[in-house]
Amino acid sequence: MKVALLSPAGAMHRYNGMFHKNLHYAPITLALLAALIPEEEVVIYDETAEPIPLDLSADVVAITCITGTATRCYKYADYFRSRGITVLIGGVHPTLMPKEAKEHADAVLTGLGDRTFRQAISDAANHTLKDFYADDEGCPSIADRPIPRKDLLKKNKYITLNTVECVRGCNHSCSFCAYPAAFGGHVLTRPVQDVINEIKTFKGKVVIIPDVNLIADINYAKELFTAMIPLKKWWFGLTTTAIGHSDELLSIFQKSGCKGLLIGFESVNQETQKEIHKTVNKVNDYKWLMDKLHDHGILVMGCFAFGSDEDGKDVFDRTAKLCMDSMIDLPRFSIITPFPGTPFYQELKKEGRITETNWALYDVEHVVYEPKQMTKKELLEGIEKAWKACYSWKAIFKRFDWKRIKRWFFIYIVANIGYRQYAKKFGDYDESVMTDNSDIPDVPERA
Repeated sequence: MKVALLSPAGAMHRYNGMFHKNLHYAPITLALLAALIPEEEVVIYDETAEPIPLDLSADVVAITCITGTATRCYKYADYFRSRGITVLIGGVHPTLMPKEAKEHADAVLTGLGDRTFRQAISDAANHTLKDFYADDEGCPSIADRPIPRKDLLKKNKYITLNTVECVRGCNHSCSFCAYPAAFGGHVLTRPVQDVINEIKTFKGKVVIIPDVNLIADINYAKELFTAMIPLKKWWFGLTTTAIGHSDELLSIFQKSGCKGLLIGFESVNQETQKEIHKTVNKVNDYKWLMDKLHDHGILVMGCFAFGSDEDGKDVFDRTAKLCMDSMIDLPRFSIITPFPGTPFYQELKKEGRITETNWALYDVEHVVYEPKQMTKKELLEGIEKAWKACYSWKAIFKRFDWKRIKRWFFIYIVANIGYRQYAKKFGDYDESVMTDNSDIPDVPERA
């Protein structure tokens, strides 16, 4: 069969949007699904890198979907079904809203789709497709997987193809995070040798590990990154602020080639950390942590989410100041967003504060609820102000820790240029732009 794997993107992140190539690395999900069906003829279209052709030839279209892309995913699904193509849909949002997703697809894959995808494709070929495929494996595992088919991606559209999955899940249950709501609280780890063998196939020195929390299992992290030391790679990944409390692990990170970490600082308000169930974050320790990471030659993307009930109108200036004072190399700002199925969503829905039902605006950069201490307009203006404050040329050069990590200036400047472009275009992507999917033909509603 001919199988087309699609990853639609919201307006901000689309190939012609505001995300610079410097901020794009190769996705894993669709490349892994392709590797699971080696007997089929497969193509991949990642809309962050290229258009999805409306005239594509396929027997089956499989779409991966998050909440912020759900509206667009559904429109593609409706269109391709109108052409007589079988459509499968899976991912975080369909897992949280399976009945809604089924209105637009022949089958919905809930949970970890790589466990059910092969069966769904087989059933489609045999005309025995079920409505739903649930990942209900009793003993979850991500061992013994094929290497993802990155050769099916557009190489020149990403800063690197060298992405690898090591850990699924997180040991925290933040109230706003869709991952535990969709996939539960499991922390799954791949055998270390499986990871090492995959990394050995990579060309070049840089490795990206996009897992949500690399230190969810501390002992596994120590084993994995000790094994990476002989590979002499430069790697970038995601952790929590807890990394600062393990000198042993930090030393291993440094020796294994860690050059950058994404850390969710979330807020400058300690009370917010309690409200979102992320008490591992200690606001007064942020500067100390940054100093410690810089001492180990590690750059940091620090993520902050505005709009909590504790955020007053001064939060934007306070956050930008903390980013400058703490020398956070790559500040990233978002709006805390109530994804369906999360405790945060349930709380706001109960209070009658959710004001937007168009999923296209659930992209963590738009306001879909009524904030407590400011208007929606003030929240949007505030986040744009923070972006521009931290990505002026003056701020970019002021934040760089010249004494301790000057060796990595090239990496720093490339990433900052990417986010500077993002900051400059931020205000261009209003609700009308985000919700416009007129480039996909409308089709009559199915009976």
